[in-house]
Amino acid sequence: MYGYFDLSEFSAEFDSVRIRIESDGFYRYIRESPDGKKEKIILTKDGRIIINPVEPVNLPKEITNFLLIRFKKPVFIEPKTSMEVNLTFPVEIGVFLAAKKRVDVIDIFSLQKPKYTLYGNPRMGIICRYWESDVYSDVPDVDGFREGVMRLRITNSSDEWIEVTNAVFDIFGMKIYYDTMVCSSASMNILSHKVAETFFLNQPLREGMKKALELYTSRKIPVMKKKFVMEWGI
Repeated sequence: MYGYFDLSEFSAEFDSVRIRIESDGFYRYIRESPDGKKEKIILTKDGRIIINPVEPVNLPKEITNFLLIRFKKPVFIEPKTSMEVNLTFPVEIGVFLAAKKRVDVIDIFSLQKPKYTLYGNPRMGIICRYWESDVYSDVPDVDGFREGVMRLRITNSSDEWIEVTNAVFDIFGMKIYYDTMVCSSASMNILSHKVAETFFLNQPLREGMKKALELYTSRKIPVMKKKFVMEWGI
């Protein structure tokens, strides 16, 4: 159900969440779920609705731009080696309005209840969206309205075997792609037992996937390529 839709004919269901556009002189955007009903009036003559997976740090409100993925089983990687693994990450669903050469977000919702955690110490640490994932050698089969697949390239630049239990990312650099699945690609460069750098890559898992809209782009927020230094353990 991701994609572009005519404003006057739009209706969709995502499990227990139903969204639609009604028209009674002007357009109304309506979202109904077990949590209640949300409605917005849209004053435009025409336009399109875009449904895209978006960066998973917006709910219940914007409190962080960091995502921490905890590995359900630790990974040991040998010195001076690069390996690729597949993880999952939470998906939030963005509803955008495209009209007069502008694109703006009008709603964000999720089928997953968000959790948050602290990475680092209480004084200097950062709040992160929290997610637990198995570590896969192959691409797992997941529900693209709930989870995406992250291809993570782990490079151990140190001279020792390293145990990795989690990865933390600055989500402002995230590039999301979709077709029948949702995906993103990232890199993790391990410098020591406690320090690593992470950043996102601008590449899909397979050819033909569409690039999702980036929330910070639709909000006109300029963002350079973002690296994050994990200095409180990996």
